[in-house]
Amino acid sequence: MTPRDASELRRAVRRLAVQLTTMIVVLFVLVGTLVYSIVAAGVQESATRSLADAMHIDSPSDAPLGVFVAISTGGNVLRSREEPAGLPDIAAIQRVAQTQQEEQENVTNGGRSYTILTTYRDGRVIQAAVDRHEGQEELTRLLLAMTIAAVVSAVLAAGLSVLMARRAMRPMAESLALQRRFVADASHELRTPLTLISTRAQLLHRKLNGDETKPCQNDVTAAVAKLVEDSRRLTGILDDLLLSADPRETVTYTVVNLVSLARQAVSQAGPEAQQRTIRLTRSGSAETVSVRGSDVALQRVFTALLANALDHAETSVEVAVARQGGDAVIRVIDDGPGFDSETSARLFERFASARPVASDPGMARHYGLGLALVAEIVARHNGTIAVERAAGGGGASVNVTLPLAEQ
Repeated sequence: MTPRDASELRRAVRRLAVQLTTMIVVLFVLVGTLVYSIVAAGVQESATRSLADAMHIDSPSDAPLGVFVAISTGGNVLRSREEPAGLPDIAAIQRVAQTQQEEQENVTNGGRSYTILTTYRDGRVIQAAVDRHEGQEELTRLLLAMTIAAVVSAVLAAGLSVLMARRAMRPMAESLALQRRFVADASHELRTPLTLISTRAQLLHRKLNGDETKPCQNDVTAAVAKLVEDSRRLTGILDDLLLSADPRETVTYTVVNLVSLARQAVSQAGPEAQQRTIRLTRSGSAETVSVRGSDVALQRVFTALLANALDHAETSVEVAVARQGGDAVIRVIDDGPGFDSETSARLFERFASARPVASDPGMARHYGLGLALVAEIVARHNGTIAVERAAGGGGASVNVTLPLAEQ
């Protein structure tokens, strides 16, 4: 993924996280407002019920805690003991005595709020006052608790939203990375077969238009057949690339003879080796070394390893296929500059630079993506890949180990 893609992905994660956090906070505020309204209504209903009950008591001394009652009969007012200052409201009692109309009001005395109900009943005026301090404290505690919970919830929601946003964006990031990877793989994988086709076409053109004796029909037919074979191989690589573009697709594995694939790869790479004056040989006494896998993908292994070896060889490249216990071992050996420890650690990274080119600096040669692709194919076939110094201390040997097919 490019830095620009990573930056855009981070911005998308932040936007999604902010949206999720905002939605959660708004939902919490709505729920909190509803809860606060219900509790406030309950407190008000409790005060109203206490006032209504106080209207039926016969003596102020019978008033419950927090309720203060005053009863006026013929101008004589009986009141609750320890009634706070400002109570009872004598003016309200006098008005109700004259109008016989019920009155209710909220007053504040000494920093405390009271709801006062004054009514006329059975020839007497009854006034009840309910202390709203406890109800207000309850609402204040509830509001404080909800505020703290809202802040904590906002922080947790932000963290959870970031986590959820990253998880939600991960498939998109993987899809974008897969697209970039497919383009890189396609451009690299198509270079080698296209180069082979171009080389064969140039050789055929020289034979047909050179000053030397015209080639016979059999030579022309053989050259054209090789071009057709290379084109078929190119089509197979394209099919394999398209299939690998979606890793969810399944590939049907068959029994593949690695010796046959090695023979074909050496034959196809022969013209390029000849053009570079590099001796290309195949070794191994076994005629059949079989594994289960994709023949096109495994052919890509040989093609990529040979292309990289030819890029760095001085004079020779050797391809060996053999059995070793229950495994098949592929070795591609060249006499180039070999690998140092730093290069070996990064050899299978994409686009990693590797050994210096051994000869002909005018030609585009590199390790990196090719071996990264080989490593992926080998891993899909339950195998391993490693590099080491060639025998004698010069050059390099790339070794691929795959499990043998069950007989």
